[in-house]
Amino acid sequence: MSQRVLIVGAGGWGTAMAALLAQGGAQVTLLAHREAHALELKQTRENHLLKGVKIPQGVDPVASVTDFAVFDWCFCAVPTRFVRSMFVPLAAHYPRELPLVSLTKGIEQQSLLFPSTLLKQVLGAKHMLALSGPSHAEEVARGLPASVVIAGDGVHAEAAQKLVSGKTFRAYASDDLLGVELAGAAKNVVAIAAGILEGLKFGDNAKAALIARGLAEITRLGVALGAKERTFYGLSGVGDLYTTCASPHGRNRAFGVRVGKGETPSEIIASQEMEVEGYNTAKALKALAARAGVEMPIVEQACRVLYEGANPRDAVIELMTRNLKAE
Repeated sequence: MSQRVLIVGAGGWGTAMAALLAQGGAQVTLLAHREAHALELKQTRENHLLKGVKIPQGVDPVASVTDFAVFDWCFCAVPTRFVRSMFVPLAAHYPRELPLVSLTKGIEQQSLLFPSTLLKQVLGAKHMLALSGPSHAEEVARGLPASVVIAGDGVHAEAAQKLVSGKTFRAYASDDLLGVELAGAAKNVVAIAAGILEGLKFGDNAKAALIARGLAEITRLGVALGAKERTFYGLSGVGDLYTTCASPHGRNRAFGVRVGKGETPSEIIASQEMEVEGYNTAKALKALAARAGVEMPIVEQACRVLYEGANPRDAVIELMTRNLKAE
């Protein structure tokens, strides 16, 4: 019997995951935020964020759901800042035993909670998981090979692993939910910094150094919070970090490029339809690091540029002229 899956969030990543699961034989309900969007997806069988990719017939776009009892799985594909407002109205109908897989990469600014903790708090869900790793929606939707990590308790992580895996999509199971979510959130901030270097035309050497030191910062914070160090050297760590910093599909990198070329963050945000998670995550990540007593100079300089109007070139010089130390 095919699995029945609800995906909350009909953006690019939610639609790509819906297509992937439907192609694997699942019956997928794709919950859009607006009735007009659900109708458009149903009629055109295409999401304009994934041009040229047809939504399989096994995907049913809708604008509301009240009967959660019919589903075997729920996936959250909502940007971090909308998770609370999207799921609070669903809480009264949500069965606590229904496994929930977060596809969201970020940290809620006010609470400093990761998506899985936030969702568990809002819904009372007993089985929380997170899927993360180098997996741009544009490539996954087109059937290009990708490998990811699913983190959570062993039984449900292995079941979710089997659910999503196929000929072009491979999932590895992990029990380090905290590490996987931190890596997925923090890499977007480093990717903005990498894009800024590109915009400034500072070259590949500078970008390679930024990625390496960015990984060191993320790992340092992760270990301080109780995550496993090895997580940051796997797919959800260095794998996702590299892809986000290097790929032309990366919204955070592209956002950083525009900042490096002189545009203001507010101007760029206003001109884009898709969410730049790193912009909203940077402030929360800095606060989380301060609370843990962990130094993250790249994140600190990114925040100066993004929120305080600091000159990007000056921020890079400050990083380069910090006190010398051993690696």
